Amino acid sequence: MLRATDPLPTRPRRVVVAGVSGVGKTTLARRIARVLGIPHTEIDALFHGPDWTPRPDFLNDARALAAQTAWVTEWQYSEARPLLTARADLLVWLDLPFATVTLPRVIGRTLRRRLRRERLWNGNVEPSLLTFFTDREHIVRWSISTRNNYRERIPSLRADLPVVRLRRVSDVERWLAGPLSDVSR
Repeated sequence: MLRATDPLPTRPRRVVVAGVSGVGKTTLARRIARVLGIPHTEIDALFHGPDWTPRPDFLNDARALAAQTAWVTEWQYSEARPLLTARADLLVWLDLPFATVTLPRVIGRTLRRRLRRERLWNGNVEPSLLTFFTDREHIVRWSISTRNNYRERIPSLRADLPVVRLRRVSDVERWLAGPLSDVSR
Protein backbone atom coordinates (compact mmCIF):
# COMPACT_ATOMS: atom_id res chain seq x y z
CA MET A 1 0.00 0.00 0.00
CA LEU A 2 1.46 3.34 -1.07
CA ARG A 3 1.18 6.60 0.85
CA ALA A 4 0.71 10.11 -0.49
CA THR A 5 4.45 10.72 -0.75
CA ASP A 6 5.51 7.35 -2.20
CA PRO A 7 6.55 7.40 -5.86
CA LEU A 8 4.33 5.54 -8.31
CA PRO A 9 5.91 2.52 -10.00
CA THR A 10 4.75 3.61 -13.48
CA ARG A 11 2.59 6.20 -15.20
CA PRO A 12 -0.96 4.89 -14.76
CA ARG A 13 -3.28 4.70 -17.77
CA ARG A 14 -6.29 3.02 -16.13
CA VAL A 15 -7.19 4.33 -12.66
CA VAL A 16 -10.02 3.48 -10.28
CA VAL A 17 -10.85 5.68 -7.31
CA ALA A 18 -12.33 3.84 -4.32
CA GLY A 19 -14.07 5.14 -1.22
CA VAL A 20 -17.35 5.40 0.60
CA SER A 21 -20.25 7.34 -0.93
CA GLY A 22 -19.77 11.07 -0.60
CA VAL A 23 -16.03 11.01 0.12
CA GLY A 24 -15.17 12.79 -3.15
CA LYS A 25 -14.33 9.97 -5.56
CA THR A 26 -15.73 11.70 -8.63
CA THR A 27 -14.03 15.00 -7.85
CA LEU A 28 -10.70 13.24 -7.35
CA ALA A 29 -11.19 11.10 -10.47
CA ARG A 30 -11.72 14.24 -12.55
CA ARG A 31 -8.58 15.81 -11.09
CA ILE A 32 -6.52 12.67 -11.77
CA ALA A 33 -7.80 12.60 -15.35
CA ARG A 34 -6.74 16.24 -15.85
CA VAL A 35 -3.25 15.66 -14.44
CA LEU A 36 -2.72 12.54 -16.57
CA GLY A 37 -4.48 13.90 -19.67
CA ILE A 38 -6.76 10.87 -19.97
CA PRO A 39 -10.57 10.64 -20.04
CA HIS A 40 -12.76 10.37 -16.95
CA THR A 41 -16.02 8.42 -17.15
CA GLU A 42 -18.41 8.87 -14.26
CA ILE A 43 -19.62 5.37 -13.48
CA ASP A 44 -22.87 6.66 -11.93
CA ALA A 45 -23.79 8.04 -15.35
CA LEU A 46 -23.38 4.56 -16.83
CA PHE A 47 -25.39 2.91 -14.05
CA HIS A 48 -28.41 5.15 -13.40
CA GLY A 49 -31.27 5.25 -15.88
CA PRO A 50 -34.40 7.39 -15.61
CA ASP A 51 -36.19 7.21 -12.25
CA TRP A 52 -33.01 5.83 -10.65
CA THR A 53 -33.42 2.47 -12.37
CA PRO A 54 -30.26 0.58 -13.34
CA ARG A 55 -29.55 0.89 -17.06
CA PRO A 56 -29.82 -2.47 -18.88
CA ASP A 57 -26.58 -1.74 -20.77
CA PHE A 58 -24.57 -0.94 -17.65
CA LEU A 59 -22.38 -4.05 -17.65
CA ASN A 60 -21.74 -3.82 -21.38
CA ASP A 61 -20.79 -0.17 -20.95
CA ALA A 62 -18.52 -1.04 -18.00
CA ARG A 63 -16.84 -3.75 -20.11
CA ALA A 64 -16.34 -1.29 -22.97
CA LEU A 65 -14.87 1.26 -20.57
CA ALA A 66 -12.49 -1.30 -19.03
CA ALA A 67 -11.34 -2.39 -22.50
CA GLN A 68 -10.16 1.12 -23.41
CA THR A 69 -6.46 1.91 -23.20
CA ALA A 70 -6.79 4.89 -20.85
CA TRP A 71 -9.46 5.92 -18.35
CA VAL A 72 -10.23 7.08 -14.84
CA THR A 73 -13.45 6.10 -13.08
CA GLU A 74 -14.92 5.41 -9.67
CA TRP A 75 -14.70 1.91 -8.18
CA GLN A 76 -18.38 1.26 -7.56
CA TYR A 77 -21.09 -1.33 -8.19
CA SER A 78 -20.33 -4.93 -7.34
CA GLU A 79 -20.91 -6.07 -10.93
CA ALA A 80 -18.40 -3.59 -12.35
CA ARG A 81 -15.65 -3.71 -9.72
CA PRO A 82 -14.08 -6.98 -10.98
CA LEU A 83 -14.12 -5.75 -14.59
CA LEU A 84 -12.42 -2.50 -13.65
CA THR A 85 -9.97 -4.05 -11.20
CA ALA A 86 -8.84 -6.64 -13.75
CA ARG A 87 -7.73 -3.88 -16.15
CA ALA A 88 -6.70 -1.11 -13.73
CA ASP A 89 -3.06 -0.32 -13.21
CA LEU A 90 -3.69 1.89 -10.15
CA LEU A 91 -6.31 2.07 -7.42
CA VAL A 92 -6.55 5.24 -5.37
CA TRP A 93 -8.28 4.67 -2.03
CA LEU A 94 -9.81 7.87 -0.70
CA ASP A 95 -10.01 6.90 2.98
CA LEU A 96 -10.72 10.23 4.67
CA PRO A 97 -12.00 10.55 8.25
CA PHE A 98 -15.67 9.65 8.16
CA ALA A 99 -17.16 11.79 10.95
CA THR A 100 -15.28 15.00 10.19
CA VAL A 101 -14.88 14.92 6.40
CA THR A 102 -16.98 12.33 4.58
CA LEU A 103 -20.26 12.57 6.51
CA PRO A 104 -20.42 16.38 6.28
CA ARG A 105 -19.59 16.13 2.55
CA VAL A 106 -22.31 13.58 1.75
CA ILE A 107 -24.91 15.50 3.79
CA GLY A 108 -23.95 18.84 2.24
CA ARG A 109 -23.93 17.44 -1.28
CA THR A 110 -27.30 15.74 -0.79
CA LEU A 111 -28.89 18.90 0.63
CA ARG A 112 -27.43 21.09 -2.14
CA ARG A 113 -28.59 18.76 -4.89
CA ARG A 114 -32.08 18.42 -3.42
CA LEU A 115 -32.65 22.08 -2.58
CA ARG A 116 -31.38 23.22 -6.00
CA ARG A 117 -33.12 20.31 -7.72
CA GLU A 118 -29.92 19.60 -9.60
CA ARG A 119 -30.34 17.26 -12.54
CA LEU A 120 -28.11 14.25 -12.24
CA TRP A 121 -27.73 11.26 -14.54
CA ASN A 122 -30.53 10.75 -17.07
CA GLY A 123 -32.67 13.50 -15.55
CA ASN A 124 -32.71 12.13 -12.01
CA VAL A 125 -32.91 14.45 -9.00
CA GLU A 126 -32.27 13.70 -5.34
CA PRO A 127 -35.48 12.43 -3.73
CA SER A 128 -37.33 14.19 -0.94
CA LEU A 129 -35.25 14.67 2.19
CA LEU A 130 -37.87 12.63 4.05
CA THR A 131 -36.56 9.54 2.27
CA PHE A 132 -33.62 9.66 4.67
CA PHE A 133 -36.04 8.16 7.21
CA THR A 134 -37.91 5.82 4.87
CA ASP A 135 -35.33 4.52 2.38
CA ARG A 136 -32.73 2.11 3.76
CA GLU A 137 -30.56 2.88 0.72
CA HIS A 138 -30.76 6.69 1.00
CA ILE A 139 -27.29 7.93 0.03
CA VAL A 140 -26.49 9.31 3.51
CA ARG A 141 -27.66 6.11 5.23
CA TRP A 142 -25.78 4.06 2.61
CA SER A 143 -22.60 6.01 3.30
CA ILE A 144 -22.94 5.39 7.03
CA SER A 145 -23.71 1.68 6.69
CA THR A 146 -20.93 0.92 4.17
CA ARG A 147 -18.19 3.16 5.60
CA ASN A 148 -15.96 0.25 6.66
CA ASN A 149 -16.41 -2.02 3.62
CA TYR A 150 -13.27 -0.84 1.84
CA ARG A 151 -11.04 -1.94 4.71
CA GLU A 152 -12.07 -5.49 3.83
CA ARG A 153 -12.29 -5.22 0.03
CA ILE A 154 -9.10 -3.42 -0.88
CA PRO A 155 -6.55 -5.65 0.91
CA SER A 156 -7.98 -8.67 -0.94
CA LEU A 157 -7.35 -7.23 -4.43
CA ARG A 158 -4.79 -8.60 -6.85
CA ALA A 159 -1.31 -8.41 -5.41
CA ASP A 160 0.18 -6.65 -8.45
CA LEU A 161 -2.29 -3.71 -8.35
CA PRO A 162 -0.66 -0.68 -6.74
CA VAL A 163 -2.94 0.98 -4.19
CA VAL A 164 -2.45 4.56 -3.01
CA ARG A 165 -4.23 5.19 0.29
CA LEU A 166 -5.03 8.84 0.95
CA ARG A 167 -6.13 9.36 4.57
CA ARG A 168 -6.27 13.15 4.89
CA VAL A 169 -7.36 16.00 2.62
CA SER A 170 -3.77 17.24 2.72
CA ASP A 171 -2.66 13.80 1.44
CA VAL A 172 -4.84 14.26 -1.64
CA GLU A 173 -3.21 17.57 -2.50
CA ARG A 174 0.29 16.28 -1.70
CA TRP A 175 -0.21 13.21 -3.92
CA LEU A 176 -1.70 15.12 -6.86
CA ALA A 177 1.12 17.69 -6.79
CA GLY A 178 3.87 15.14 -6.06
CA PRO A 179 3.88 11.50 -7.14
CA LEU A 180 1.05 11.76 -9.67
CA SER A 181 2.41 14.92 -11.27
CA ASP A 182 5.90 13.43 -11.31
CA VAL A 183 4.82 10.47 -13.49
CA SER A 184 2.74 12.65 -15.82
CA ARG A 185 5.75 14.67 -16.99
